[in-house]
Amino acid sequence: MSPRVVSCGIVLLDPDGRVLLAHATETTHWDIPKGHGEDGEAPDVTALREMAEETGIALRPDRLRDLGLFVYRRDKDLHLFAARARAGELDLSTCTCTSLFPRRSDGMLIPEMDDYRWVSVDEIPRYASRSLTRLFETTLSLAELHRSL
Repeated sequence: MSPRVVSCGIVLLDPDGRVLLAHATETTHWDIPKGHGEDGEAPDVTALREMAEETGIALRPDRLRDLGLFVYRRDKDLHLFAARARAGELDLSTCTCTSLFPRRSDGMLIPEMDDYRWVSVDEIPRYASRSLTRLFETTLSLAELHRSL
């Protein structure tokens, strides 16, 4: 059996308890900023790097709350952290993705993420993948996180 992949990410909440989701370029998929660690990289460092690469939002490590490891899919776990967005981080029109990948059709490098939105708990199923929706509906309550952050 192959080892499970761990993806590290940040659940960033705005003052109203909405979560930041990023749109994966050329898909219908919206997701929290997350990704795989590089060799020897600590989970919080991975989560902060992925947030910066995928959104341009640079958070300090002391702003993160470690939420732990979550079963995500058959082949993947998530190590999640939470943070509260501050005033200067609420305007998502300033977000920019510096992480590039080759487009399937022609191999041209394009940004991994191309749009951003604050999504309320009720809107999660409309935007998020089934796996992420299930996580927020069963294991990780955004409402509880909002109250405790």
